[in-house]
Amino acid sequence: MNRQIIRLALPNILTNLTVPLLGMVDMYLMGHQDSVHYMGAVALGAVIFNFVYWGFAFLRMSISGLAAQSYGSNNKSEMALVLQRGLLLAAVGGGLLLLIQIPLADFSFWLLEGSSDVKVIAREYYFVRIWAAPAAILLMVFYGWFLGMQNAIYPMIIAITVNVVNVIFSFILVDYIGMQARGVALGSVIGQYTGLFLAVILFFNRYRGMVPLFTSHIQPLMAQMNRFLNVSGDIFIRTMSIIAVFTFFTSKSAGIGDVTLAVNSALLQYLFLFSYFLDGFAYSGEALVGRFFGGDNWKGLAMVVRRLMLWGLSFALLFTLVYALMGSRLLKVFTDQPEVVEKGREYLIWVTLIPLVSFASYIWDGVFIGITASKAMRNSVVIAALFFFFFPYYGLYPYVGNHAIWIGMLLFMAARGLSLTILYARINKV
Repeated sequence: MNRQIIRLALPNILTNLTVPLLGMVDMYLMGHQDSVHYMGAVALGAVIFNFVYWGFAFLRMSISGLAAQSYGSNNKSEMALVLQRGLLLAAVGGGLLLLIQIPLADFSFWLLEGSSDVKVIAREYYFVRIWAAPAAILLMVFYGWFLGMQNAIYPMIIAITVNVVNVIFSFILVDYIGMQARGVALGSVIGQYTGLFLAVILFFNRYRGMVPLFTSHIQPLMAQMNRFLNVSGDIFIRTMSIIAVFTFFTSKSAGIGDVTLAVNSALLQYLFLFSYFLDGFAYSGEALVGRFFGGDNWKGLAMVVRRLMLWGLSFALLFTLVYALMGSRLLKVFTDQPEVVEKGREYLIWVTLIPLVSFASYIWDGVFIGITASKAMRNSVVIAALFFFFFPYYGLYPYVGNHAIWIGMLLFMAARGLSLTILYARINKV
């Protein structure tokens, strides 16, 4: 079982680590400009795309679980139709975002806090990067479907290609052409379309036999659409609640001040680094749990859950140790702005604790996606966001300032893990 977990987890870890590393590269490039405003601007602009992309993340997660279950039951027709449904929804969603890009920008920057200097740069970033949206959303579908097919290698190849291309072009456009924030945005656009082109090539290389199983008829395409939409709807609400937390986090950081926004944006990379690393095991859980669940293998299902939790705890302890010993050095990697480094040291204790309080929530996400227990996922995140993030923040902020937002983040992560542990125990009894 450990070999099966690692076989799927390792490529996913390599895949996922490219995402926060890309964010770190963007932070590095903007942190070495001639103003602190660039760090905050890219962080603020990225919040909008986190909102948009995470809003469509239900496609990757629902497709991963449903595809894995159809794989476990050896239903090839449904495997193909799961992919087709996802691609249709992604194409519509990506096109819609391009059509509403101006009102979306106006509303987003009205909603988000931040200085006028930061918002001017952030708008420049936004209107370039928005053109990557269709490719990014279509790639989510391919990532989820490949994983459901127990293939973690293709998503790894695509993601590494996307992010290597992104980094190379970002460095060229920022350091050599002087495009600053627009440079890292254009790097994202080039990387995403390169990845989409590669995903199509890889699909036809290995899965061309699925193409004849696609349909132009409405009835088979809609046959399981209600289930697909129900699962997707629950995951969408769950994801939007998480987005609300991280959007609020960045917006309130901006409201406190430009330096605090830069500090919190840099420290948030610690959380992202751990979460994307552990998500490799969560994705492994999606594939294996979905396969065992679809094949009615309850013994295998119980075993994989136990092993995933042990892997999660082990790496949580390792990351906590690394952050405790090297936290200050990592800050200096992100920026050479002395006021950001100095102020950031005050909040290192919170990011040091994040791995220990959050690992269970990431592992449970993978398990619950695999069994498509989407309502439980939805409820756990909504409760955690409302009662363990927003309430504590407003209660503590007048007394401890910026520390309140980090305390809220830790409580939010801990509450997600605890609630899913309780809900899984109830599901098992049923």
